[in-house]
Amino acid sequence: MKQVTLQPLNDHVSIKTEANLLEALLANKLDVIMACKGRGLCATCLVHVTAGQEQLTPMTDVEKRRLGRITTTKNNSRLACQARVMGDGVVVEVPEGMYMESVQDLMALVGRRAEQDILNPISGEVLIAAGKLITRSKVQTLESLEADILELRNKSSDRL
Repeated sequence: MKQVTLQPLNDHVSIKTEANLLEALLANKLDVIMACKGRGLCATCLVHVTAGQEQLTPMTDVEKRRLGRITTTKNNSRLACQARVMGDGVVVEVPEGMYMESVQDLMALVGRRAEQDILNPISGEVLIAAGKLITRSKVQTLESLEADILELRNKSSDRL
């Protein structure tokens, strides 16, 4: 078993050697959308490794391509579904914000202010900033994004 620390939660999670960081997030009952079902094709499991990078497997080509398309990546960014834990001491920072998966979920929030950043599950960009009003017109402009997510899921299913 290997220890992974999740920040800013300061929670320590034990996972099996060679398990991916996504398993640590899920073991901590973090609500990860996994729009691509853990295949490295979206940004919904993006984390920032603040310590122990050398204790993770190297990036796969799939992960490199996806991170190259995400606008919120840093030098220490990894996709939790692709990074396997090989040793102790890994510390990951979970990005603040909520990924949008369904336009219907956002429609239920129209007229309210976003309590946290609402993020694009494909690019990681902020769609609606924390504190901003969620309007019907803003939500309607996001409907094509939902179609993109469905297409992404279908493509990832076809690859299996």
